Amino acid sequence: MTFKTIKPSIRSAAIQPFIAMDILDKSRCLELQGKKIIHLELGEPDFPTPENVLIAANKAVKDGYTSYTPTQGLLELRRAVSEFYWEEYQVETDPDCIMITMGSSPAMFLIFGALLNPGDEVIIPNPHYPPYPNNISFIGGIPVTFDLDESDGFQYNIDRIKSKITPKTKGIIVNSPSNPTGMLQSESILKQLAELHEETGIFIISDEIYHGLTYGEKAHSILEFTTGAFVMSGLSKRYAMTGWRLGWLIAPKEFMTPMKNIHMNYFLSASGFVQMAGIEALQNCGEAAEKMRVIYQQRRDYLIPELRRLGFGIEVVPDGAFYMLINAKKFSEDSLKLADEILSEAGVAITPGIDFGEHAEGFLRISYATGMEDLQEAIRMLEKWAGGR
Repeated sequence: MTFKTIKPSIRSAAIQPFIAMDILDKSRCLELQGKKIIHLELGEPDFPTPENVLIAANKAVKDGYTSYTPTQGLLELRRAVSEFYWEEYQVETDPDCIMITMGSSPAMFLIFGALLNPGDEVIIPNPHYPPYPNNISFIGGIPVTFDLDESDGFQYNIDRIKSKITPKTKGIIVNSPSNPTGMLQSESILKQLAELHEETGIFIISDEIYHGLTYGEKAHSILEFTTGAFVMSGLSKRYAMTGWRLGWLIAPKEFMTPMKNIHMNYFLSASGFVQMAGIEALQNCGEAAEKMRVIYQQRRDYLIPELRRLGFGIEVVPDGAFYMLINAKKFSEDSLKLADEILSEAGVAITPGIDFGEHAEGFLRISYATGMEDLQEAIRMLEKWAGGR
């Protein structure tokens, strides 16, 4: 018998890694060598999960919420999500059209899995969150990009989107507030996207994971303007619950059965006691979330003038999430090389813009999900580095 060398699948080999994680690995190695590193590369809230959520989780464990739950999620949590959307956006959502997931990433997989046939297209912004094209391609779809310009505050241009539409287009992604730009899409843009659905039947796929983290205008849900949409969101960012892996999707009713079938085959269900903790977060953590939001805004307001003083470009102030995409072309057009240089020479870990698409080349993404003392130290280190170039 002749044995073949079996290689990883073409599909898996096409998945690109997070460069941010590569930066993290390099920074950890430098730390092991005794070098001080300030971490501005990852979107990991530095706040602890609110104490009442921990208490609710412990109680749920003692009460026996340690078994499988319904694939769609506990009805109590789906009702809490529905109530949250009414209180937050005055939008009515049917709990039967809500699915509880292990974070928003599985929600993304379920949406693309239920929506796309091989060769179908999804229009995505450039810059964008890296898993968008990876998930679309893994399912067999084709990501189609349109550019967001710094001069426009990284706002969507509807004419550009329309120019990308073909008979194969099934969805358009909107991420507001955005990773990596930190920008909030205007109410007018969301209304135009809703109108585009009415004209074409193309679904709007809204990533609302950073809702609740805005600094001025409040974020709008796409569901305020159309029912022709899929929404993915969760508790990770707003409530400092990244490791709890709890999110949800909201979808048109005709898609719920196929998504349930995908979910039960790939993920089964989210943890029961974590879902009970999620109810506590949604119902009783508004004050804690607001305190975190205020601190994020203070950090943003500190960084912007300091980074501008050092020569980085920020044309429009980011108004959401805890990121800013800063123009670093004064220092280099090669963001990967520049981020590597800043890490090794300045001791500051920053994500290169190229991680978020070719239209973000020459930019760097800074996360301010870290304490003010570290941010101040990072500015001092960057100032020393910039002065020595």
